Amino acid sequence: MAWEEFLKGKKQKKDVQQFQFNLMDNILSLNRDLSNGTYRHGKYYEFNISDPKPRIIHKATVRDRLLHHAVYRVLYPFFDDTFIADSFSCRIDKGTHKAMARFKTFANIVSRNNTKTCWILKCDIKKFFASIDQNILLNILDERIKDKRIVAVLQNIIESFNSGRPRTGLPLGNLTSQLFSNVYMNEFDQFVKHKLKLKYYIRYADDFVIFSDDKTYLEQVIMLMAEFLHDTLKLTLHPDKIYIKTLAQGVDFLGWVHFFDHRVLRTVTKDRMFKKLEKTRKPQVLASYLGLLGYGDTGNIKEKVFHLTGFFKKL
Repeated sequence: MAWEEFLKGKKQKKDVQQFQFNLMDNILSLNRDLSNGTYRHGKYYEFNISDPKPRIIHKATVRDRLLHHAVYRVLYPFFDDTFIADSFSCRIDKGTHKAMARFKTFANIVSRNNTKTCWILKCDIKKFFASIDQNILLNILDERIKDKRIVAVLQNIIESFNSGRPRTGLPLGNLTSQLFSNVYMNEFDQFVKHKLKLKYYIRYADDFVIFSDDKTYLEQVIMLMAEFLHDTLKLTLHPDKIYIKTLAQGVDFLGWVHFFDHRVLRTVTKDRMFKKLEKTRKPQVLASYLGLLGYGDTGNIKEKVFHLTGFFKKL
């Protein structure tokens, strides 16, 4: 049930407890509005976080978030089957660690086990969530989903958010935004794989890397990708975050700098970790960082963590 999934980790939240106090009445009311076509998405509560850079989160009401979960449960498996294998963000059995493992696989193949120069193009989308065109997204959903009642509900959810620009943007905070962003960027994934025929391509959210033994070719495809993003999806490559490096130089991707036979933690990630550990000694925070450090060459960093926290003996 969507409610049971939604409830995980939220039982102590006041707004959730209030909704649960009259749970059946609230669920029946939501179901009635959906059946009658009278459902209207509510307003958002806005707050700021640093994750690590400042972001504005828009939190919907419990009633609306419950609907988001129900929509996600139904639509995720339908759309996930249409996504390429090398899209790793917000997908079951994917994630950052699988993406990094795929990075290593592609690096091995293109470099021929480090005997040839491997060039890697790294890009990301400028203000990705804030730039998603709601009309384009709705057209994509309308083409894929036969039941127009579902499309009408999705339209209500999508158009409930106002970024300050007409019909533009998705809220950071909606579970549906994770799915919608992948549906949106799947258009780009398909273009890269089937039109440009780029075999060694990995995308995680709005970050992507492409591997090749030909630097000139990578330089040429930048313009082709930029044109597609602009003309088809109204998105823009971030001009300050486009670069081509060799694997030997190290490529910054998903918080790590990757080389052929090892990866090291990005400096800003390391600095952020130590600042957090200076402020808190919670075992779960430390365990989380130790888990992260297990995915790279971080022996010296672990020693500093153990020394700083005093919670564990040096391994």
